[in-house]
Amino acid sequence: MTTTTADDALLLLGKELKAAGYRFTTITPATHERVNRRPAAARATDLRGVFGWSRPFGPGVLPDRIVDLMDAAGVLARDGDEWRSLVRFSCYDGELFAHSAFPTDAPDSVFFGPDTYRMADAATAVAAGRQVTRAVDIGCGTGAGAIAVAKRAPGAEVVAVDINDKALRYAAVNTSLAGLGNVRPVHSDLLSGVDGEFDLILTNPPFMIDPAGRAYRDGGEHGYELSLKIIDQAAERLAPGGQLVLFTGTGIVDGRDPFRDAAAERLDGTGLNWEYREVDPDVYGEELDGPAYEHAERIAVVVLTATRDGR
Repeated sequence: MTTTTADDALLLLGKELKAAGYRFTTITPATHERVNRRPAAARATDLRGVFGWSRPFGPGVLPDRIVDLMDAAGVLARDGDEWRSLVRFSCYDGELFAHSAFPTDAPDSVFFGPDTYRMADAATAVAAGRQVTRAVDIGCGTGAGAIAVAKRAPGAEVVAVDINDKALRYAAVNTSLAGLGNVRPVHSDLLSGVDGEFDLILTNPPFMIDPAGRAYRDGGEHGYELSLKIIDQAAERLAPGGQLVLFTGTGIVDGRDPFRDAAAERLDGTGLNWEYREVDPDVYGEELDGPAYEHAERIAVVVLTATRDGR
């Protein structure tokens, strides 16, 4: 008799949603909250309401097969006739990605949203235009970046690293959902748990100043400390001709970008050629109301690319 594990059940749940034509684009938490405050959004009435909007629902809303798989996967929370999914599914690049339900308050939450789309777009643009035999996605979360690269470099070894076991679980499930065999999730603090050099290092690390200290969100005292550590490690681990694609964010203070200044200092003397650009000049504006960003006039998301000569 074959025993279905929780991961097997989560994979089967994703396949059922795919077969049903499920689609959902995950938005920012602030927009998600606003939409869910509408009276008509009080309870879910369909798959998107349950697995996209994370709304409460009750018996009879979902097919029994879906409910059974949620139970087997451990992602159905029941409180009387108010049920909730503990997982969301979002679409990107023709694939479906399991990640944490809204709101992502838990320390081990696995985030997926607009920054994920932007980072994966930047990574795929690089992967499509260069030879990649070995790549790593640092802080892989759902594995979206690793999966996007693996699709465009089917012969490459793609390593997806994270310190969050739940993220590695979701990355493994999402890799299977995408039908890929060349993505390998590995528990690693940045690159400490993997060996060798890489043709491509991609990352969307936590970059907010988060008083709650949530691992998936907190980038350190200034928001960019983790990004600077990644630059340091990438400078040591890029193969000849290899490239770092770092998608991150920074508070802009009196018209100055302190992360760019700090990154330039770290990159000086490494021999890497680098470029830096703002992708969006104004994101997470609601954070400016709190004490963590009282010094900033705006928060921007940026992409830093650094390339080693060679090949």
